[in-house]
Amino acid sequence: MLADAAARAGDRVALRCGDEQLTYRDYLACVAGFARALGEGVRGGRVALVMGNSIDTAIATFGIWAAGAQAVPLNPAYTAHELRDIVADAAPAAIVCDAAVAEMLRPVAEDCGVGRVIAAAPDARLTRWSGQGLAPGDMPKPEALAILQYTGGTTGRAKGVNLTHKAISTNVSQREALLPSGEAENILIVTPMYHSYAIAMGVLLAPYCRGTLSIVARYRPDDTLRTIEQHRITLFAGSPTLFVGLMGHEAFAATDFSSLALSFSGASALPEETLRRWEKATGCAVCEGYGQSEAGPVLTFNPRHGTRKTGSVGVCAPLTEIEVVDLDTGTKPLPVGEAGEIRARGPQVMAGYRNRPQETAEALRDGWLHTGDIGAFDADGYLFVRGRKKDMAIVGGFNVYPREVEEALCAHPAVAEAAVIGVPDSYRGEALVAYVVLREGGAADAAALEAALGGRLTRYKVPRDYRFCAQLPKTAVGKIDKVALKAAHRS
Repeated sequence: MLADAAARAGDRVALRCGDEQLTYRDYLACVAGFARALGEGVRGGRVALVMGNSIDTAIATFGIWAAGAQAVPLNPAYTAHELRDIVADAAPAAIVCDAAVAEMLRPVAEDCGVGRVIAAAPDARLTRWSGQGLAPGDMPKPEALAILQYTGGTTGRAKGVNLTHKAISTNVSQREALLPSGEAENILIVTPMYHSYAIAMGVLLAPYCRGTLSIVARYRPDDTLRTIEQHRITLFAGSPTLFVGLMGHEAFAATDFSSLALSFSGASALPEETLRRWEKATGCAVCEGYGQSEAGPVLTFNPRHGTRKTGSVGVCAPLTEIEVVDLDTGTKPLPVGEAGEIRARGPQVMAGYRNRPQETAEALRDGWLHTGDIGAFDADGYLFVRGRKKDMAIVGGFNVYPREVEEALCAHPAVAEAAVIGVPDSYRGEALVAYVVLREGGAADAAALEAALGGRLTRYKVPRDYRFCAQLPKTAVGKIDKVALKAAHRS
């Protein structure tokens, strides 16, 4: 895709970050130059990428692929302790990193037997091949491994998801069938570029449509809003956390959103009230989708041109089969409207977890990826995600899906964000506890929220306890961290 974009639109700006920009012709030259710098020694192996959001990160990602290696994107905010087990598991031939974390990474590399640490320092930028007219050599084979995406670190030791070039490139086209891009879109990516969402909805989307990718190096609401206006952004890859944060900023009301044609929402469930507020304030539609790293990552999306259903994550991508099956055996498809575990199959599904044969066998059964998510289809084939299987609470013998309760809480005009967890209860088995963040100037107490929920939910779905807080704990990619909430509750 990148080589094609350089051939067809070489003078078009491909990447922007701050005041810096790079055309497609120079983007490809830098990728080719970096691939040569990596050398033949990485071919068929892995190269870890420990970098923040930058033009260099985009070059490094494609450069690793051009060198015939598998990219291993990792969180640059991780400590040496957090990275050591992941690097040991990945066994990369080299680590490419920002200069700021190079010294921290060198002992990790030495402990794990990694021979090279390449720092993209100010005097050794990966843009240094710009203008040299270089081109990559042999293209990767479709069946070759492209990405080793580590996931699940908040629930235990992180698992590495193996994805082939065929899987991720097919998934770009699958997503494009539901969300067709125009020629030369202006795309904004704010979420971390080591995450599958940013890779799919930014790093790969831009060369597909020969568009310009604007990269925000570090998320700040004012910088993000300014970029939307000044770069005339047409496509915004957002998330619930981003939408809430931007709408709460003082500059939001004065921002010109007239260029914005479509917002995507992914990474975690989008409350209906947040979607409605964003669409009303910006005049820009939001298409919510669903997937996971193990699925390339996109499985469904609300179509850009067609029926969008609020609260739904949309319809299946082409070539993708999704079933909702019983929770006990995971083999019996359930009727329309009945909630169960979501399983999927298609060409975008992972090859398996690295070094995890047992967990691969548990996730991939009879050709189906068992997602661990709970959902239900409506009569029109639109999928509604209720939450994670492990988050489901059983209150007095009844299954309760926290997302339903969170949606009801977020519908209250004073509530900005909410998270609901199940905790042990001697009488009911489990009881619900709601953690609530109020909007600036919003006023509500437990009694007010309980009264509001009483008109929307049956009694056993109403939380037993309400905890008001200034903010909810989040993972590095902005998901509400329920593991941290449960740990805090126990303490």
